[in-house]
Amino acid sequence: MILHDLISLDVLRVIWWLLLGVLLTGFALTDGFDLGVGALLPFVAKTDLERRVAINTVGPVWEGNQVWFILGGGAIFAAWPSVYAVSFSGFYLAMFVVLAALILRPVGFKYRSKRDGAGWRNGWDWALFVGGAVPALIFGVAMGNVLEGVPFHFNADLMSIYDGSFFGLLNPFALLAGVVSLAMLLAHGAGWLLLKAEGPVAARAGAIGAVAAVAAAVAYALAGVWLAYGIDGYHLVAPVAANAPSNPFLTGVAKGGSWMAAYAGRPWIAVAPAAGVLGLLIAALGLKRGVAGAALFGTALGIIGIIASVGLTMFPFILPSSIDPNSSLTVWDASSSHMTLFVMLVAAVIFVPIILAYTAWVYKVLWGKVTEAGVAEASDSVY
Repeated sequence: MILHDLISLDVLRVIWWLLLGVLLTGFALTDGFDLGVGALLPFVAKTDLERRVAINTVGPVWEGNQVWFILGGGAIFAAWPSVYAVSFSGFYLAMFVVLAALILRPVGFKYRSKRDGAGWRNGWDWALFVGGAVPALIFGVAMGNVLEGVPFHFNADLMSIYDGSFFGLLNPFALLAGVVSLAMLLAHGAGWLLLKAEGPVAARAGAIGAVAAVAAAVAYALAGVWLAYGIDGYHLVAPVAANAPSNPFLTGVAKGGSWMAAYAGRPWIAVAPAAGVLGLLIAALGLKRGVAGAALFGTALGIIGIIASVGLTMFPFILPSSIDPNSSLTVWDASSSHMTLFVMLVAAVIFVPIILAYTAWVYKVLWGKVTEAGVAEASDSVY
């Protein structure tokens, strides 16, 4: 028996669908609070010293946190090449805006303290705001468009053709999903500041974060109602060839009905949206009362629940097509080969625990509050 035959192709496909969700959730949980802190920076910190305190809460860890972003992108490229090709071509301009915003972060971190001028530092602080708020918003907008269906199709040679536009992505439902993402990560960043900072920075973060958590919960609930009654879902209309080579035309798909039909067939998945709302409400209460542990637990639970709810609601769809349902990409017809998925799984089993162990060690070493006195004594050239 060939080694990779120990796990069948259909099982590997589901495993990598789960791992993709884990990697995206890991990115939201770690780099998410970095983005949130950046977006909150001009509002929670008024003086230069306060802003240095806020920046130093994430300065030592933000680069390591982006490992999850790279892993997620790499997993899509290697495990789901069709999804990668369609999304990165269709969302090209949106991705370009995200990357441009993300590029501002390292430059802002490294350059803001190189000069003493108030105008210079204030300008970089707003650059850090853009670097945090814009990606948080656009990631949510992208998710909203995925739920609505993306305007693409495959030709006879299985070459993907995108028929939409950048501004077409900015439709009302997608913008509401962007609000959910932005508010959720603002609350997550506020929870981190409550944990790592003290004094006025922590107090302002708690007050703003509580409002953001409630706003995220309300926007998420509204998006759920809209999804149930205002947006057509997708469903399979033919038996699935779960072990066949990837080819979207082998899977019969129709558009119509509601995404919420998934909850009738699999009622247990309702735990995900329930966790999303409950987590955000716990976070709001923790932020309001200044309890950092409850705040971060709540935002983490909310993030996990919200991301899981999207994946579980859509399963087995990964990227539906709004103009040609039969071009929709599912777990069963968009993956790499059996051997590729198996080799990647072996690599993930080896290296992901190493990354987790290293990350845990870094956070242990860097544990503790960032104080104004400590920042004032540090070299002014570092954050």
